[in-house]
Amino acid sequence: MMGISVSSEVMKSSLRDVLPVTPGSSDGSVEREDPPTQHISLHEQAGESVDVHSTDVAGESSTDKLSSSATKKVCNYAKGRWIRDNRHPLYSGFKCKQWLSEMWACRLTQRPDFSYESFKWQPEDCNMPEFVSSEFLKRMQDKTIAFVGDSLGRQQFQSLMCMVTGGKESPDVKDMGFEYGFVTPPGGARPSGWAFRFPGTNTTILYHWSSCLCDLETLDRTDPKSNVAMHLDRPPSFLRQFLDRIDVLVLNTGHHWNRGKINANHWVMHVGGKPNTDRKLAAVGNAKNFTIYSVVKWLDSQLPKHPQLKAFFRTISPRHFFNGEWNTGGSCENTTPLARGNQVLDDESSDPTAAGATRGTAVHLLDITAPTQLRDEGHISRYSIKASQGIQDCLHWCLPGVPDTWNEILAAQL
Repeated sequence: MMGISVSSEVMKSSLRDVLPVTPGSSDGSVEREDPPTQHISLHEQAGESVDVHSTDVAGESSTDKLSSSATKKVCNYAKGRWIRDNRHPLYSGFKCKQWLSEMWACRLTQRPDFSYESFKWQPEDCNMPEFVSSEFLKRMQDKTIAFVGDSLGRQQFQSLMCMVTGGKESPDVKDMGFEYGFVTPPGGARPSGWAFRFPGTNTTILYHWSSCLCDLETLDRTDPKSNVAMHLDRPPSFLRQFLDRIDVLVLNTGHHWNRGKINANHWVMHVGGKPNTDRKLAAVGNAKNFTIYSVVKWLDSQLPKHPQLKAFFRTISPRHFFNGEWNTGGSCENTTPLARGNQVLDDESSDPTAAGATRGTAVHLLDITAPTQLRDEGHISRYSIKASQGIQDCLHWCLPGVPDTWNEILAAQL
């Protein structure tokens, strides 16, 4: 199989010099909670380019340990190759019904091929041990793992729940959503998150929905159509309220930033507590980048106060719409694994915005973009049980599938 190298371009580090990304104008999606953005390249999905390297230091190989501190390599989990592995998948897509949404359980659909399930990511020069659920729970004893982000973050959360339980029914696991205010509001379709505790190790795994990773404030609670202040420079209120209870935090955002969604939700960008008047910042791509830098900077400032906390920002998960957009006949019907290559050769992250935001901070980069770019055969495609005629889901992933690898990388970095 051919290799692929994804490189990034150089930009100035100041956010004032970031060039805008043309925002999407649509407001629909295969899954209503997280509409896709416009069809853009891998670099544009990640944000504007920046010259950065991976900053994670966990999981050094034995070769690295023998080298001197002056020449010791930094482990880059995004550089490596996909290999076929008969130990994957790590759980059954048929049996993990307790945690897995039907719309993402491709084993429950009419999809005929599942070869995408049997691959493992092998980082170059990094020690990434096999994921063993019992060992993972022991390491996470008395700890809380929190995913905060959009529906791709929710997929990673459901993936980890299936991985930790082996996809088996687990009646002993306790629903702790009430402790975090996760209740379905009147007229709502779902709560703002889920939280489950494993009593054997007192390990809690939770997910909170925050598609833009910024604070949203209804300006007039008496008016159902009220505008909502989208505070680009404030972290979600959930983080401010519960950060002291979290030991491992994984943030993500990206695909929810489009003009159509912002307008439909009556979101109005605010900075410094006031409506934004900076025309350059009003460009959706710039607003997204500004928010990512802001939330990472805030989180980094909080880490000294929370020494137990290990924080990650996950890079963007690529979309694979070919021959059109999600609403113009775009598709992802390839079923041949790794048809685009099996190897990432580049040392630099393919999400320069996330890499730039975390560089020089104590927030770790969970870099999954370049490896994920090679896996277009793993999307829901036309097999979603909720798909509309002629519309394919080339944003979300079949589970078991690619998001399991994200969690294997996370476990290795922990």
